[in-house]
Amino acid sequence: MSKSPVVPSQETLADLFRAGLNSGVGKSMKHESADKHVSGEAVYIDDRLEFPNQLHLVPRLSEVAHAEIVRIDIEPCFAIPGVVRVITADDVPGELDIAPLTQGDPLLAKDCIEYYGQVLLVVAADSEAAARAAASAAVIEYRELPAVLSVKQALEQEFWVEAPHVHQRGDAASALASAPHRLQGELEIGGQEHFYLETQIASVMPGEDGAMLVYSSTQHPTEVQKLVASVLGLPMHKVVVDMRRMGGGFGGKETQAAGTACLAALAAHLTGRPVKMRLSRQDDMMITGKRHPFYIRYDVGFTDNGQIHGIDIKLAGNCGYSLDLSGSIIDRAMFHADNAYYLGDAIITGYRCKTHIASNTAYRGFGGPQGMVAIEHIIDHIARELGRDPLEVRKTNYYGKEDRNVTHYYQLVEQNLLQEMTAELELSAQYAARREAVTQFNRHSPYLKKGLALTPVKFGISFTASFLNQAGALVLVYTDGSIQLNHGGTEMGQGLNTKVAQVVAEVFQVPLSQIQITATDTGKVPNTSPTAASSGADLNGKAAQNAAEIIKGRLVEMLMRNYEAQESDIEFSNGQVRVAEQYFTFQQVVTQAWLNQVSLSSTGFYKTPKIFYDRSRAAGHPFYYFSYGAACSEVLIDTLTGEYKLLRADILHDVGDSLNPAIDIGQVEGGFVQGMGWLTCEELVWSGKGRLETSGPASYKIPAIADVPQDLRVKLVENRKNPEDTVFHSKAVGEPPFMLGISVWCAIKDAVASVGHYQRHIQLDAPATPERVLLGVMQLQESMQQGDNVTENVGLTPEVAGK
Repeated sequence: MSKSPVVPSQETLADLFRAGLNSGVGKSMKHESADKHVSGEAVYIDDRLEFPNQLHLVPRLSEVAHAEIVRIDIEPCFAIPGVVRVITADDVPGELDIAPLTQGDPLLAKDCIEYYGQVLLVVAADSEAAARAAASAAVIEYRELPAVLSVKQALEQEFWVEAPHVHQRGDAASALASAPHRLQGELEIGGQEHFYLETQIASVMPGEDGAMLVYSSTQHPTEVQKLVASVLGLPMHKVVVDMRRMGGGFGGKETQAAGTACLAALAAHLTGRPVKMRLSRQDDMMITGKRHPFYIRYDVGFTDNGQIHGIDIKLAGNCGYSLDLSGSIIDRAMFHADNAYYLGDAIITGYRCKTHIASNTAYRGFGGPQGMVAIEHIIDHIARELGRDPLEVRKTNYYGKEDRNVTHYYQLVEQNLLQEMTAELELSAQYAARREAVTQFNRHSPYLKKGLALTPVKFGISFTASFLNQAGALVLVYTDGSIQLNHGGTEMGQGLNTKVAQVVAEVFQVPLSQIQITATDTGKVPNTSPTAASSGADLNGKAAQNAAEIIKGRLVEMLMRNYEAQESDIEFSNGQVRVAEQYFTFQQVVTQAWLNQVSLSSTGFYKTPKIFYDRSRAAGHPFYYFSYGAACSEVLIDTLTGEYKLLRADILHDVGDSLNPAIDIGQVEGGFVQGMGWLTCEELVWSGKGRLETSGPASYKIPAIADVPQDLRVKLVENRKNPEDTVFHSKAVGEPPFMLGISVWCAIKDAVASVGHYQRHIQLDAPATPERVLLGVMQLQESMQQGDNVTENVGLTPEVAGK
């Protein structure tokens, strides 16, 4: 052991003790890697020093959407200098299928091509350039087959990756038939590319006895470990996955990071050499799935004041060629088809449609945003039919606190903050005055029109696959008082490591600087759940808290024994420990523990309580709690071009007792902008042959800094701790803010509706690109010129159209 440091006097220790901790939970601490991010010192997988004799791996992708593979000729590949190995499906020693849940995701296409961009083979070479040239040299012969490329086509053919599922409460058909007003319509919602800055990447070093050390940019290290072992025919203990940080994930690295890691591991296994596989941006966008595009049909009945009387919503998700996580994603879209509203008698049907495109996958919100967009569109439709302010219709349909407070899947909506948050935001955003100002502006502005919308968010927190609601952690305390922390979550820029470290700092009452979080490692915490479903801090924070409290309990027991003290006599604060009238540094206490043979390491574990869902009854309690939010957005559109600009956004968001307000506000801001991007500028386009045409930043547009409004006001709800026993009564913040961006889409629709004096419903599919906005304006102008109340394409019933 090192020489003991000089110990301050009892008076000094007492003063430090009373000063209190300034870096535990509830404090705005900067991201633990912020300085490294800004300086460029943060090490990602591609920044790691290359291993000696390392090979580079490049894929060859299919150029048809659906075909039978006749022949793959790899001989021309070896004419390229530097090529070491060409790998096809026949070279896999273990299981070829890497589907996360069932079957249907071959690592390499074997007999059949199922989408344009599917990996047919990979080339391992001394350089990436050589590997790419060789991959292009392979000769592929195939027999093309008919392809299903649209969700509507899949619906007509009942072409599913999984059977449809239904939520039902009451008698929706009767409620619709007896409703004072009734409307039908449809809506198409586009997908979204994850566009993480770091593309899919893995680096693998083979070890003794077939072991593999895998550096993978993944949100689910345990699944990568399991699938690498499966592909190689190894037990899981032969594979260790190391994940220090990702350059973004957003759900795109929950399941689909596994393919890159498995291919690199396969090449390392076959060659005995280290292998790195880093996808180019175009290959990444061609190979990987996106947010699910949806096609929505609805039939809604309502009263004179806009209260929903009965509703039938059909949610058809474009799942791509395989299941992936689509079952749970469509489920969550169904769970969130109510958003903030009591639906009355309702039937919600979710269709898992198979198409011959890349298998769509998890994306921030996990289907919830698509369900919410559907109901917000329906609310707008009702408001236009009645000539009322959409916000009034929204508030009319809000869940209540004492009644009208059970969802269509029979979960009670508890701790409902919707009414008070809406009232607070209405006041702070000056909604009423701005609504009048917008109306006046539009009345006198012939070409430029403003729109205003205030929309709510109610988002359920927990994995819908209940067994995933668990986490583990490992805490090690050293005799110098420093602490090493490891947990099963993954850091993708969201600040998870910072929050979990703050939790441990709070338990031990030590400065954050004394805690070092190491890379997520399957050799330290086994059988982890993915970092997804907004549950990273909820699960891993609780697991780390459990581990830290176990060690702290041992320290307290030792002090009680050594100093004949009561538990109430012992208190930790600001790196000091009080035992009755004596004070010790934290280091002194842990050194005493070591000398007294007390264990200073512990694993921790947590599982979320109350979670269940009976699929046969379509009923249960799938979410531990709900997070709430509200956003008010004001936009300006040009009716001559369809261009628009977000002028101002006011946001109020619920995070319970925040673990770190600075990080939470950053998540709210980022989620809002990403959600806005999905519904405005991010458009995915496929050719008639199934090829993704928007396969790079030249054609696929994510929001830029100029798209963020200069006037962006974000506030966290104050004095509203989470009543549930979450980590220090905080709430999740990863996904819920994404849906705040819906307010921008609704504001754009509001601006277009002003062309028709707010009396006509417009069909504005998402994303609301300038082209679609212009088309909506033109259709509205045409309907006004014809003097009709509605046009055929707005989806109203003939009975209503004839009013």
